[in-house]
Parts: sequence; structure tokens; C-alpha cells
Amino acid sequence: MRVLVDTGPLVAILSPADHFHEVCVRTLAGLKGPLLTCWPIITEAAWLLRDYPHAFENLLGNTNGSFLEVLPITGKDSGQIVDILKSYASLRPQFADATIVHLANREDIRTIFTLDRRDFSVYRSARKRAFRILPE
Repeated sequence: MRVLVDTGPLVAILSPADHFHEVCVRTLAGLKGPLLTCWPIITEAAWLLRDYPHAFENLLGNTNGSFLEVLPITGKDSGQIVDILKSYASLRPQFADATIVHLANREDIRTIFTLDRRDFSVYRSARKRAFRILPE
């Protein structure tokens, strides 16, 4: 099972004091293969971990595909991301969220590891299917 990961779980996994640390670490332990993400998620994590430079260095050092694989986004993807931003304008989606939804569509991934249940329970795949959200 391939899983796209959002910012929240990455920050929680790297921050033992985070309220969601234990549940995210338990969820991670039950997954096989690298988590998939994109550079907008890494950028958000950098901002949220700015007071913990070693945690961010650890995250960045693990983007080699063993723990975390960063999927490419190119200019060719921008039109679909803009369409997602427009489709969910009432939610005021963040660029990183729209990129995750786009990657889920492009890569045919149905599972999202996120703490943002409010938005990801509304987002749908291009086939109008709800995403499976972890942790359950």
C-alpha cells in the first residue's frame, strides 16, 4: 500500500513533545515502504520545525527513499493543482494540500497520512472517491 504523508504527521513523528507523536509513530510502525510526499510538504515542515533545526535536518536527511520519497512536481502539474485549488476554494485549501490531492490522483494513491481530517475528509480523488485517512 502506497501512502502519501502530509505535514502534520512528519512534524509529530520528529517532535516527541507533539500531542500526536505517539499515534503517528504507531501508525508509521504499521506501514511498509517509504512514505511518499512532495516538496511543499517538506517546506511546511521546515517552517513548523524552525525552532528544532536538528529535527528538520533529520527529516531532510531521510528523503533518500528509505523513510521518505519526495515525488516530483513540475510545471506540467500546475494546471491540475490550480483546478484543485479552485474546486475546493470554499475550504481555502493550502498549496501543499492541493499538491497532495493532485499526487494522489496522478499516482493513483488512496491513502493519506494526515492530521487534517477536516479538509481531507472533504477532498475527493479525481474518481470522486473518498481518501482513506491515517491514523484511523
